[in-house]
Amino acid sequence: MWTVKRIRELFDMDVHELGRIADSLNDDRVMFVVNRHINYTNVCISKCPLCAFWRENGYLMSKEEILKKVEEAVRMGATELHIVGSHNPDVTVEYFEDVFSEIKCRYPNVVIKALTATEVHFLAKKERCSVREILSRLKDAGLQMLPGGGAEILCDDVRRVICPKKAKAEEWLSVMKVAHELGLKSNATILFGHVEDVRHRAIHLYKLWRLQEKTRGFVSLIPLVFHPENTVLKRRGLVEEKTNPVDVLKTIAVSRIVLSNFRSVRAYWVGLGEKLAQVALNYGANDIDGTIMEERVTHSAGADSPRSLTVERIVRIIKSAGKIPVQRDSFCNVIRVY
Repeated sequence: MWTVKRIRELFDMDVHELGRIADSLNDDRVMFVVNRHINYTNVCISKCPLCAFWRENGYLMSKEEILKKVEEAVRMGATELHIVGSHNPDVTVEYFEDVFSEIKCRYPNVVIKALTATEVHFLAKKERCSVREILSRLKDAGLQMLPGGGAEILCDDVRRVICPKKAKAEEWLSVMKVAHELGLKSNATILFGHVEDVRHRAIHLYKLWRLQEKTRGFVSLIPLVFHPENTVLKRRGLVEEKTNPVDVLKTIAVSRIVLSNFRSVRAYWVGLGEKLAQVALNYGANDIDGTIMEERVTHSAGADSPRSLTVERIVRIIKSAGKIPVQRDSFCNVIRVY
C-alpha cells in the first residue's frame, strides 16, 4: 500500500540502487510500437506557460490532410495513430466523429489513440455536455484509447503556474475514470523538471496508482522531461534548463517501482534523446515508445532528437542495452519478438 510519504522517500535513495530495484521488476523484454503522431491543430486558447506548441493563428488539418498522413503511416506498417492537438474553439465533436469513422472505415485494424483528457474536458465544456457523452460518441466513431497527455503534475498549486486555464488535477483524473468505465484504455504521463518538486511527483504517482487500483484502465506511464526553450516559463525565469540525467533516471525508476500495476513505463526517446533512453532501459523503463514518424510538440520546445526512428534503429538501441526487442500493439500485446 503506497502513501505519498513512502513514494517521496524513494527519491532520496541512490540512483543506481533505485535502478537495480526497478530493473528487477521487469523481464529482459523492451517493447515498442510502430506508430505515427498526428497533431491535428496548434491553435489553442489555453496558452499554457509550459507549452511552446500553441499559436493564436496556427493550423487546423482537414479530414483529407489527416487521412493522407494515416495512409502514409499504414503503408509504413503503423498499427497505432496518436492523434492529439490543442484547445481549439473551432473544433467540434462532429469533426472527430467524421475523422475517426473514416479512418476505421478505411483502416479497420489500426488503433485510434486520440485526444488527451484535457482535450476531452475542453470539448465537453465547449459542447455543453458531459464527458461521458463526448467519450461515448467518440468511442462509437472508432476511438479505442486515450493518450496520457495533459496530466503534467496532478497538483493544482503547480497547475496554477504551468497550465492555469487547463483542466484541474481532479478533472483530468475524472475524465480517465469515465474513459475506463466505458471500456476505453488509456496511458498517463508525468511532466517533470519545471517548477514542481519531488513531493509533487510523489503526489502525482500516488494519484495514478490509486486510480489504477480502482479501474485497471491505464496501460503505460510516459515520464516526460520538461523542455523549456520557447516557453513562457523560461521567459519568466522560472525554468532555465531541462533537468539532469540522474534526476531523469531516478524519476523513471521510482515510477516503475510505484506503478507496478501499469504494464509499462516508457523511456520516451523524443524527450530523452537516444542515449539516455537506452540507459533508462536498465533503470526501470521497459518500453521505448515507437517510431513516432512525426513529432511536433516536444520539438517546438527545443528537443533535438530525431522526429522519427526506424524499426531497425529502435531494435539496435534495445539490443545494445542488453534487452530483447518486442514489437507490441497499443495495449502491450506482443506482435513480434526480435
